[in-house]
Amino acid sequence: MTHHPTLSRPLLPALRRAAAATALCAASLAAAADPGSIEARAQAVAEELRCLVCQNETVAGSTAPLALDLRAQIRQQLAAGRSEREVMDYMTARYGDFVRYRPPVDARTWLLWWGPFALLALGGLGLWRRLRTAGAGASEGEA
Repeated sequence: MTHHPTLSRPLLPALRRAAAATALCAASLAAAADPGSIEARAQAVAEELRCLVCQNETVAGSTAPLALDLRAQIRQQLAAGRSEREVMDYMTARYGDFVRYRPPVDARTWLLWWGPFALLALGGLGLWRRLRTAGAGASEGEA
């Protein structure tokens, strides 16, 4: 069998590219097909999302049909190669910040995060003023 130099020269780079592409596909499929890592990542994302039909429950802890659907969507998106952040961003864009179990601290959620502390401070200030005026009134009544 004779070796034909004109055919092998253009074929060699194409074969190298095909081999590299096959290796890359095999590596990405192996990473995506690992159910343990996808399941662990899906669980972590589901712990950060609020069930929209349950009160104060995460998607991971809920048995509501919507929560089951959301967990399936999370797994599908992670299996498709999306990162946890991309899945969270998708869910937030679709359902709003309410879907996040721990909403981010920003201008829209400032009142949610700092409102309870402000109310506590105002209540403490009101109590202090009331006690102070009650103490001053008792002092004047004795004089």
